[in-house]
Amino acid sequence: MTLPVVTTHHVFFTGKGGVGKTSLACATALRLAEKGKTVLLVSTDPASNLDEVLETQLSGQPTPVAQVPNLHAMNIDPELAAKGYRERMVSPYRGVLPEAAIRSMEEQFSGGCTVEIAAFDAFADLLGGTITAKAYDHVIFDTAPTGHTLRLLTLPSAWSNFLLRNTTGNSCLGPLAGLEQNRQLYAAAVAQLTNRDRTTVVLVARPEASAFREAERTRVEMADLGVRNLVLAVNGIFKAASSDDDVACAMERQQAAAIMTMPQGLAALPRSETGFIPKGLVGLATIQAYLHPEQIAAPRTDVQLSVELPGGLLPLIDDLEKAGHGLVMTMGKGGVGKTTVAAAIALELAQRGHAVLLSTTDPAAHVAWTLQESLPGLSVSRIDPELEVNRYRDEVLAKAGAHLDAQGRAMLEEDLRSPCTEEIAVFRAFARTVDEARDSFVILDTAPTGHTILLMDSAEAYHRDVMRTQGDMPEAVRQLLPRLRDPQFTHVLIVTLAEATPVHEAERLQADLRRAQIEPYAWVIDQSLLASGTHDHALAERGRYEVPFIERVMKEDTKRAVLLPWQAHPPVGLHGLEELARGHRPVEQRKRS
Repeated sequence: MTLPVVTTHHVFFTGKGGVGKTSLACATALRLAEKGKTVLLVSTDPASNLDEVLETQLSGQPTPVAQVPNLHAMNIDPELAAKGYRERMVSPYRGVLPEAAIRSMEEQFSGGCTVEIAAFDAFADLLGGTITAKAYDHVIFDTAPTGHTLRLLTLPSAWSNFLLRNTTGNSCLGPLAGLEQNRQLYAAAVAQLTNRDRTTVVLVARPEASAFREAERTRVEMADLGVRNLVLAVNGIFKAASSDDDVACAMERQQAAAIMTMPQGLAALPRSETGFIPKGLVGLATIQAYLHPEQIAAPRTDVQLSVELPGGLLPLIDDLEKAGHGLVMTMGKGGVGKTTVAAAIALELAQRGHAVLLSTTDPAAHVAWTLQESLPGLSVSRIDPELEVNRYRDEVLAKAGAHLDAQGRAMLEEDLRSPCTEEIAVFRAFARTVDEARDSFVILDTAPTGHTILLMDSAEAYHRDVMRTQGDMPEAVRQLLPRLRDPQFTHVLIVTLAEATPVHEAERLQADLRRAQIEPYAWVIDQSLLASGTHDHALAERGRYEVPFIERVMKEDTKRAVLLPWQAHPPVGLHGLEELARGHRPVEQRKRS
């Protein structure tokens, strides 16, 4: 069991949410620091928990990590970066232009694209060979879940191409001067990303089929970007201590099968493998104990749950069914089981005779794979960004461009090549899908948290784009936010795992939703080993590790919670999903107190 071998100056840890990117990035950084290397550890995740893992209050500047010589860390906060970027772009014009013009500029710089480009400014500054980055032997990036990471990595090319084509001086970002002045920095960032002697990308995956599929998709897309120095890190390999525990044997068997059948391109990469850790790698002492197993203390066995374990999905579905229609959204950090929960609810409602649409806004959607079979009354769809962009461009050009002269139409086409057009197009499709919940059930498996919130925040950006392109606002878009805020129409289920990072991430999501005047309906705690009935030593210890997080959810976060046990049989296909929706917890777990 080894950590990834690091030799290049830049190292990215990326992969499906919840696979252990932060844990491996931190462990690798500490190992290098112990060897005398100077290391800067950077999180580009909008929902970073690097502060918690390293027990150090971080900011947008390198901060020494307490008790770890040679190690510094920092967070790139996209919202904070956007605020600073916006002020840098607008402040030179204060007192020069009329107040109305200033307000217009601030509005142009308030969209999702500004957040992305501002975060990339900070990212590119480190990657492009600044004095700060040169002060370290290694710069390690703990990146966000895959979809966000790929967008971050593609920004240099996207914005460079857009700058080359745009001649009007304006875009969805407002005046392009702020981008133009960083053209050389972006070019340097691209050069670093594609230089195999300077940059390594570590694809982190748990030994699960879905995680390997996501890692393979990332590998292909990275190769298309010219990034080819890739290595695979398989994290959390479990070995059963005996053959008399069904859960333990099933976990080992499932993992072995996933490793044996991983995509060929992924299997050909250099690989590291790390073992199953009963407790999460949160806190410096825990990480150091992981690096030095001889220091690991005997596990505690006296942890007891002070509340009764919550029930399963069936009572929740009974209540959702009462309205006869409506929108159900599963939301949460990537990798926590949103797709599975959404599919199980959709299947159960369809089996009860309801018309159900199961859809997703997740760029890495696995809905069809999870369901595997068809069922009368249940339809499955996916919001395809490329398709939606083409549809949106054609619609705007047909309506707003019909009466423009050649120059005006060229300017409109140029504006529609803006990178934020995809967000707007997907937003429209999202609204259309929600509209179908007026007379049927729509179950939406939403994207990982950062993308989901960005999607919702696109409302104002979309409205501004409509004004700029003179397009029409569909009624579904007009009604979207009121519908999302209507507790009789929309039920948001926050899905999490009983672990530190997913729970804290879910709490941040809940706070964001409440600021948007959307009140979550319930929390679903998925894949619980505490509720599985296992008596394997390591898995039971992981179950005890879940206790404080289950209690936190039930006592502090929600009035209604659902607890789903880890499944010995994968919850895919009609039978597996039905078992998840209707299953019962082991008797010994129901009696636990």
